[in-house]
Amino acid sequence: MAEMRAAASMQAAVAPAVSAAVAATPRTAPAPSLKILHILRAPLGGLFRHVVDVASGQSARGHRVGLIVDSTTGGARADAVLAELLPHLALGVQRVAMTRELSPSDIGALRVISQRISLLAPDVLHGHGAKGAALARLAPGAPNAIRVYTPHGGSLVYSPGTIRGAFYRKLEWLLRWRTDLFLFESAYVADLFRAEIGRPRAMVRIVRNGVGETEFAPVTVRDDATDIVCVGELRPVKGIDVLIEALAILRRSGRRVSATIAGEGPQGPELVAQAQRLGVADQIRFVGYQPAREAFAMGRMLVLPSRAESLPYVVLEAAAAGVPIVATRVGGIPEIFGPQAEHLIAPDNVSALVGAIGAAIEDPAQVSRVAQLVKTRVHRVFSSTTMVDGGIAAYREALAMRKLRAVHITNF
Repeated sequence: MAEMRAAASMQAAVAPAVSAAVAATPRTAPAPSLKILHILRAPLGGLFRHVVDVASGQSARGHRVGLIVDSTTGGARADAVLAELLPHLALGVQRVAMTRELSPSDIGALRVISQRISLLAPDVLHGHGAKGAALARLAPGAPNAIRVYTPHGGSLVYSPGTIRGAFYRKLEWLLRWRTDLFLFESAYVADLFRAEIGRPRAMVRIVRNGVGETEFAPVTVRDDATDIVCVGELRPVKGIDVLIEALAILRRSGRRVSATIAGEGPQGPELVAQAQRLGVADQIRFVGYQPAREAFAMGRMLVLPSRAESLPYVVLEAAAAGVPIVATRVGGIPEIFGPQAEHLIAPDNVSALVGAIGAAIEDPAQVSRVAQLVKTRVHRVFSSTTMVDGGIAAYREALAMRKLRAVHITNF
């Protein structure tokens, strides 16, 4: 423990020197390209979209990039995305079986990943999500690489108040000593980490998720669009059961609100049964997974009743397209809405959701006005260019910190 405290003190001592060195670097001197290896588990959802965007942007800037991804999830959609990305990845794509929970099979996965790391000798090992980051930080090899962690929520919001949740957060506490850079995607997740795990013993930077210019084009709503659309994985954290209950209450009050639910997941059969039990199955269509913009065209308003989020891409994408949004005040969503966060509602509150949906349908001009204000903010604050450049700048700062620390130890 004394050695850990000494390392933390050393980091504090060299940090000003790193900042000065970065500031003193001539603007005309091209920085050397980096070898960057991203490790994540499931090629699904917002986390996967984030890694694909970041890896593409890093490659476009001349860096040599590779991915290590779970081989058992994602299906044909993930295969297609990775195949399209592969020509741009100088370090390739490695598929390895990774379980969601801690498992004896992690030993085999760690062995394969360690061999890949030793072969590629990256400058940056960037783990995404709890499992990807754990494997990135536990794997031996690449002694000169920095190890970077982006939580994306993960174990920070996993089973709060349970022994299992506490166990995974204890592992997070242990692994923070093996981390050179915490690259949080929102201020919310950074604050949550400090509250649930403790103060990070490494460099901390907040680089928010971002979207590209093409995503600011408006979405043309389909002729058969329903009143609302909900996009996301079909699992309890997304709160779709609360939405179905709200639709049933609205129906009993004399208002029939039609809905499209776009997504797949383990809760699917349960949600279909709930809709049938509450007598609203005839006004809900379950359409399975759909690309975000295609899903947005299926409804006149996005409803996101989540119980927990990190910084959800679906909200960024909808906001960029100017889609009216009813969402809960969870995770980084208030950061996306900014001054308009007062329009967000409490999670797990069916009465609040009923009121918000009803008000939005009664006054579409108001929700459209809010949507345009949020779109302007997203364009200004949540740029994919800023996301990629900010991450690379953080890598370089952490690498400089490591070099200065090595010099300090040598001269000690």
